[in-house]
Amino acid sequence: MSLKLSLIIPLYNRPDEIRELLDSLCLQSDTDFEVVVVEDGSELKSDEIVSSFENRLSIQYFFKPNSGPGQSRNYGAERAKGNYFIFLDSDCIIPPDYIKAVKSFLADNPVDAFGGPDRADESFSNIQKAINYSMTALFTTGGIRGSKHSVEKFHPRSFNMGYSNQVFETTKGFAKMRFGEDIDMSIRMMKAGFKTALIPEAYVYHKRRSTWRQFYKQVHNSGIARINLYKRHPESLKMLHFFPAAFTTFVIFSGLVAPFSLIPLGFLAFYFLVILIDATKQNKSLAVGLMAILASFIQLFSYGLGFIKAFYRRLILGRGEFAAYQKNFYK
Repeated sequence: MSLKLSLIIPLYNRPDEIRELLDSLCLQSDTDFEVVVVEDGSELKSDEIVSSFENRLSIQYFFKPNSGPGQSRNYGAERAKGNYFIFLDSDCIIPPDYIKAVKSFLADNPVDAFGGPDRADESFSNIQKAINYSMTALFTTGGIRGSKHSVEKFHPRSFNMGYSNQVFETTKGFAKMRFGEDIDMSIRMMKAGFKTALIPEAYVYHKRRSTWRQFYKQVHNSGIARINLYKRHPESLKMLHFFPAAFTTFVIFSGLVAPFSLIPLGFLAFYFLVILIDATKQNKSLAVGLMAILASFIQLFSYGLGFIKAFYRRLILGRGEFAAYQKNFYK
């Protein structure tokens, strides 16, 4: 059976992002694919922007009431014409050989699902590069996720995830979770016996959130999602996932004992010095290295705080899945 790719993009109030993403898709070295854009009840609609690409891409546009990215991906999959769906976030830029890399890998390795890494493009702002560092670096545990050492049994993430229509038919797509629905999807795929893989060459440039406040909310909700995933899939919680919570606890402890001892603060200073050196070296920029300290602190502290809060509300108080979010759900 020939491989027919459908690229599905959920969209919410991101007209500038979708234009940049579609521009990058127009530059693909392999142009045999379709694009399905699903506008999730946006106030800032992108229908005119999408229609301006009709002569350059095989593209479909749908507008639906707001229900979150997971359900929007399902909506797009139900209407896609391909036999293999690729899900991309609207804040991604796609390198020219992405489609070529995916097809080449799947031709030699016919897996049911795949994921790809993310990188920072040279055009990104220093904040975006710093955030990308904190989310992908070994020293913040980000680099452990998606490493080449875990090419098999890889858990794809929704900013760069692909799976066959057979997977969709069997799993019924993404669950109705506010966050963590992509990890839940990956776990359910593997439980159903489907084979997943990491395609190192199928990377995307992922802008993520562009302000510190947005980034804080994003990772805070990811910490909450980890406990919700534990409730659905107890085996998914690993010792690694406790590191941000331990970091958050240590930061609070360091502040409390600072009047009596500066030793804990000394450990934190050494840790962030390592991050400064590594981030500066990777990005060839001291400015990015300095911002990476703040990005790494926000990532670990906010994630840890969300994890601890959800642990208390869900596991101790026994509240429901959405209880831990309350007003922290960002769009």
